[in-house]
Amino acid sequence: MEHPKTFFQELFHFDNKELFLEGPLQPEVIANYTLHPNLTSFRPVQAQKEALVEIAGLPEGRINVIRDKDCIVGYVTFVYPDPLERWSEGKMENLIELGAIEIAPAYRAKGLGKELIRLSMLDEAMENYIIITTEYYWHWDLKGSGLDVWEYRKVMEKMMNAGGLTWFATDDPEISSHPANCLMARIGKNIDQESVEAFDQLRFVNRFMY
Repeated sequence: MEHPKTFFQELFHFDNKELFLEGPLQPEVIANYTLHPNLTSFRPVQAQKEALVEIAGLPEGRINVIRDKDCIVGYVTFVYPDPLERWSEGKMENLIELGAIEIAPAYRAKGLGKELIRLSMLDEAMENYIIITTEYYWHWDLKGSGLDVWEYRKVMEKMMNAGGLTWFATDDPEISSHPANCLMARIGKNIDQESVEAFDQLRFVNRFMY
């Protein structure tokens, strides 16, 4: 399927600074920016930057960012699910994953995450996708945030809700391994019933096993 990407940019005032929320960015643009040194939740900062450049270069890959001058202080990624995850087993060309969202600690608690996800959905092309995200409590910054697992889950849900993602049930073993884990998804308005049913089959692989 085609993967059109329309660039959006918004100005956000934050602690007497002007930040830009923008994307999807081209890989060469990301390569020319620096990545905030505290964006290390998933991998060391240089490796994370390389991963963002790589994802941005994929046909379906989307990187939207929060930028302070020439420094990326937050990002969200959209890409096809990992081949090792069940969400890729249906080989659905219209299913992409919000794979990661990360904001440097100094820029948190101001609603930037919600705004970034909201901006990500402005592109009409997103209506052609089922967008999923899998939330696992072991990825959450419980220590840094001072929140317990349920408080953090509520924060994550509100953030995802800003982009139209809502809770969906699933029998996925990893998600089912802890009650705070969850699957959230947004079904674009151009998604046909056949794709919805295929997504349902991915959500409940063991539905008919006794």
